[in-house]
Amino acid sequence: MSLINGKWTGPIIDNHFHLNRKGLFLSAANDFRNAGGTGLVLVHCPNFQCPPVTINEHKEAYLDTILMAEQVRENIDIDVRVVLGPHPAAFAHQFESWFSEHGEKGAQRAIENYNDSIDTALEFIHEGKAVAIGEVGRPHWDAPKEVFDLSNKLLEETMKLARNEKVPLQLHMEENGNQTFTDLEEMATRVGLDPFYLVRHFAPADVSKSMVGKITPSVNLGKDGINTLLETCKLTHHGFMLETDYMDDPRRPGAVLGPKTVPKRTQQLATLAEENGLDEELFFTMHQDLPNAIYGENN
Repeated sequence: MSLINGKWTGPIIDNHFHLNRKGLFLSAANDFRNAGGTGLVLVHCPNFQCPPVTINEHKEAYLDTILMAEQVRENIDIDVRVVLGPHPAAFAHQFESWFSEHGEKGAQRAIENYNDSIDTALEFIHEGKAVAIGEVGRPHWDAPKEVFDLSNKLLEETMKLARNEKVPLQLHMEENGNQTFTDLEEMATRVGLDPFYLVRHFAPADVSKSMVGKITPSVNLGKDGINTLLETCKLTHHGFMLETDYMDDPRRPGAVLGPKTVPKRTQQLATLAEENGLDEELFFTMHQDLPNAIYGENN
């Protein structure tokens, strides 16, 4: 038994976590472990001020994320899975800038750069150094229609690639209730991709099937979302995961949620499990079975 007297003693995975050598880096991973965490999904965070523009620059940037994962494994002794891809904000702003400066030639160059980023991520996945492409998606802010439309087009193409390569995607999308999930599921259906392998990063606490459909939600669980999660967690299609989207940004300490949050929230849920009719299966699903089913088991 891993759920005993309102305490969870099993695995605890943060499904979306960033690290920065100029931030807390290993100390952040250590804080996660000391709070009870056992595994991180380390998502590549680009240099937003100067994103890569060549294949070699993409490789160098991704290799640094892979190396950080190796250092966490060696020094902190927790499991780390790596996710690599072109962040939608970095791409969208690059496309908009290049298009305004160079017209259609600039737009085409931005598209090529996006594709180079995806292809490079896929190479590392084939080498076993990463488990998914992400975070990819579309603008989650007010963006020009041409930027939004192009992001949708590239996202659908990336889904098609994911289907062919049998690779999961971590997605960063706008917050628009169940319409966002519906859009994603319809897009996946058009290209023949099982929506199970689309992981909606920064998902809200409502994980009911009526909200998320067949998409896999990765819930950014603030204190105010616990009641909603408890009300809807039995109404899911296949379950959910938890994340912090910890940024490790020295300019914004603790953003988005701190590194200890997922272990703390998991224990909060554990203390409420009995009175809400929850058993340890829910905890194994979000912290072991679902991550293993989507990303593969960590060797």
